[in-house]
Amino acid sequence: MTLLDKSRAPVAEAPRPAPPSRGAVTLRDLGLGIRFAAAGGREGWIRTLLTAVGVGLGVAVLLLASSVPHLLDERNAREQARGETPISDSPDANSTKSDSSVLRINTTTEYRDRTVAGYLMRPDGSTPVLPPGVARFPGADEMVVSPALRELLAEPGNELLRERLPYAITGTIGDAGLRSPGELLYYAGSDTLTTAAGGHRIAGYGGDRQGDPLPPLLIVLVIMVCVVLLAPVAIFIATAVRFGGDRRDRRLAALRLVGADIRTTRRIAAGEALFGALLGLLIGLALFLVGRQFVGAVEIWDVSAFPADLVPDLRLAVLIGVAVPLTAVLVTLVAMRSVVIEPLGVVRRGRERGRRLWWRLPVPLAGLAVLGLWGRVEEYAPVNPFPITAGAVLVLFGLALLLPWLVEACVNRLRGGPVPWQLATRRLQLSSGAASRAVSGVTVAVAGAIALQMLFASMNADFNRMTGHDPTRAQFAGYSESVTREGATAAIEQFRATKGVEVVIGSVEAYASKPGDYAEEDVQPTTSLTVGTCETLRELARIGACEDGDTFVVHPQGDKDMTAWVDETARKGEVLEVGTGEKPMRWTLPAGSRTVTGRVDPMGDPHYGIMATTGAVDAGKLPGATITTRIRVDRSVPDVAEYVRNTAARIDPGMRFVTLDSVERDRQYASIQTGLRVGATAVLLLIAASMLVSQLEQLRERRRLLSVLVAFGTRRSTLSWSVLWQTAVPVVLGLAVAVAGGLGLGATLTWLIGKQVADWWLFWPMGGVGGALIVLVTLLSLPPLWRMMRPDGLRTE
Repeated sequence: MTLLDKSRAPVAEAPRPAPPSRGAVTLRDLGLGIRFAAAGGREGWIRTLLTAVGVGLGVAVLLLASSVPHLLDERNAREQARGETPISDSPDANSTKSDSSVLRINTTTEYRDRTVAGYLMRPDGSTPVLPPGVARFPGADEMVVSPALRELLAEPGNELLRERLPYAITGTIGDAGLRSPGELLYYAGSDTLTTAAGGHRIAGYGGDRQGDPLPPLLIVLVIMVCVVLLAPVAIFIATAVRFGGDRRDRRLAALRLVGADIRTTRRIAAGEALFGALLGLLIGLALFLVGRQFVGAVEIWDVSAFPADLVPDLRLAVLIGVAVPLTAVLVTLVAMRSVVIEPLGVVRRGRERGRRLWWRLPVPLAGLAVLGLWGRVEEYAPVNPFPITAGAVLVLFGLALLLPWLVEACVNRLRGGPVPWQLATRRLQLSSGAASRAVSGVTVAVAGAIALQMLFASMNADFNRMTGHDPTRAQFAGYSESVTREGATAAIEQFRATKGVEVVIGSVEAYASKPGDYAEEDVQPTTSLTVGTCETLRELARIGACEDGDTFVVHPQGDKDMTAWVDETARKGEVLEVGTGEKPMRWTLPAGSRTVTGRVDPMGDPHYGIMATTGAVDAGKLPGATITTRIRVDRSVPDVAEYVRNTAARIDPGMRFVTLDSVERDRQYASIQTGLRVGATAVLLLIAASMLVSQLEQLRERRRLLSVLVAFGTRRSTLSWSVLWQTAVPVVLGLAVAVAGGLGLGATLTWLIGKQVADWWLFWPMGGVGGALIVLVTLLSLPPLWRMMRPDGLRTE
């Protein structure tokens, strides 16, 4: 081999660079999509902001929902911290009084349908225990108040409340002593309160006030409330990431022209959606952080919260931060599969056939099957929340899947009609998916609300007890243990002199016993002694003719055993012992006392025992007696209830004063219903915002088309009516799906708890809400619509 041969040897080619991995390509395309979204000019930023605002609203609501557990824990902790510790529970159980013990009585009242909680307190020593949030113990005729009560007292027109609380304000209760910023609470000092007037002694605060566990029916109710309130939010977020889809598809067609394949365009679209979702997370976090600063000033259905209580659960917050961007990417990829993006800017549907029903219908049916097979609730067995949650979610999301098929099937059959109607139906025929997505949140929210209303109605009887009260005979009742010689009858007269009072059934009640020595296992015959005027006694027994000084032995109607017991105690002409304790008063029942039959009072309580007019017994001398008043008022008198409550507070600040209602509602049941109202209000506002944003996005997409129509002479009123019909048709169809699905879900849930459907027509109010949303969104979208009809919309670049 020569040197020349060596010089002609072939040169080895340089190795080609290895192609990037699939992961690197995916990241590159996602990054390119993020760059398009962030640096895509004015149009790109508008679309990104629309998506980000929509996602941000949903994220803010989810963060608010994730803060509810912490809010409830903090609220319960503050309520438990101010729970009283009775003397018997204190370490020094043998002592009844100390330098730190306090005598107090509950003086809670109502003012214009708002509860004003309060306590009258008297210290036993020089270092009395302080309630949480109170810096200094109030002196006699002084009080410390919550900020909300201070504001209420200072407002003009609340003279009646100031008259009821005639104490000098010397301090403000701190946040540590309040359940919520809007709570009305006061602590007042006294130097005359005694145990005889109803006061009880406490050793401190922080007693155990754990509430009763929720019964199974209420657990089901709580689960459904959470599902119904959060499902529309999830659908709204999934809808928001698809704002501006038409413009995005046309922009991606340009990428096809320069060589990008279909998979690349899909990943770029996913990157744009990912950037919008991440920006939406930041916007949602900002909305949440800013909004929580003002949450204390907002009160919905008498519910408010401290800003410090709104702290999202860390696990739920991380889940939101991961699920929202992931949902944006998945929704975008699924949506891109139904679109073919070709070069030269041509965008057309990938399939000519309509939407298929065969895979949509099984979803809600599967949800009903899950509920029926595994969601049955036993009365005393623990509740498994997973099948109930899964079944309800499948039903509600299945309804959202059915809506696009129904809208497409219906609008494709619409023909003819006025010009606005034809413009609307043609637009829906060309793009029914966008219209369906805009109202899917309404469909899910209304369906869930209908199901919840049916569930509430079916268990209404379990948590609403008939009290037996007769509000036609009396609307208020008061009980006071502060009975003095002068005050026994004077209190009744003060009620009679109150403005708006028509009838006062006022009496002084004590216990009368048969004297004698009894063994420990024997029961001393005892009955009630009621003292009042003839008018009062006629309301409590059928006494017939009556004069001052008369006495009566009253038998209960239809109760032979109690009649015999009354006769054993009330022996005519014999001595009775009145009152309890070591020194009862001895009184002789007149031998001429007539025997009569008792009646039921306005409280629903039967009366029997011994009755005497004020001339027969000095009511002021009865030991252990109680003043009882039942009051009927003239409802036409403004603030008549406040006049009566003021009289009660003037007679005895510790008087137990109640409003008579024929139905009493369970507090846990009522609190869940209040929570539903608060949450439903927030979700409805979110739905209205989502529909408005979606409507504005669709109008922005058609800005040039609207300008062309106006340039050719189309009247603005015609286009306005077309926008109304474009909103109304999908909403009406969505409401139809919601009513059918909500009734089905509600009937299934009612069957699960072993109840029957109480009312099949509960969907009418929710239908009205849907109609109101149509009107609201249309009115708010008209000003942007008119601006988009200007001739400058024909300009292009």
